[in-house]
Amino acid sequence: MSEAKTREEICSLGRSLFERGLTPGSSGNISVKLDDGGWLVTPTNASLGFLDPARLSRLDAAGRLRSGDAPTKEVSLHTALYQTRAPARAVVHLHSTHSVALSMLPEIDPRAALPPMTAYYLMKCGATALVPYYRPGDPAVADAIKGLAGKYSSVLLANHGPVVSGDTLEAAVFAVEELEETAKLYLLLRGLNPRYLTPAQVADLTETFGVVLPEHSPHTRTSS
Repeated sequence: MSEAKTREEICSLGRSLFERGLTPGSSGNISVKLDDGGWLVTPTNASLGFLDPARLSRLDAAGRLRSGDAPTKEVSLHTALYQTRAPARAVVHLHSTHSVALSMLPEIDPRAALPPMTAYYLMKCGATALVPYYRPGDPAVADAIKGLAGKYSSVLLANHGPVVSGDTLEAAVFAVEELEETAKLYLLLRGLNPRYLTPAQVADLTETFGVVLPEHSPHTRTSS
């Protein structure tokens, strides 16, 4: 895809996420790696619903601003995912309501913030890690992401929101949407002893669809 088309795709998908209430105000950010090693990222204090393709931040491979507005203060978060997730070509970070709520619950397992509730959650997100709270823009969040050693494409930032990488921007958007819907399901069913996918069902999905789960994932050992 050309850079011009990538710029349009970022704005189009950003507007879709905003209009459906998945990230309010000027929250959330999107980045996409380019063929030359640089990347495009949404500017700081920009609403995903009103992005201008020409004003997106154009960074070089070293993360230096080359054109456009100043980038989001979450650049270090995106950089950490690109450095540790070899397949990652796009990153989407939102402040979606149900995912943020999930990140605040005391029972959440940092190795698997959600149980294996649906096939599509496993297929699109795998397992979701939970990392501790850091203030927005704190470079220390990059160390927390790097500490996951590239094992997760789907991460929840405690009291903040989800950040998801994908091999395309569309894939990252679909995954973060699936994460939000699964978080909503979890909150709706919390305390009702729902039936999750069994280890055998998880194994079937991973084999059939090539899902890669972190080694020793709780998804492969627990069921209800």
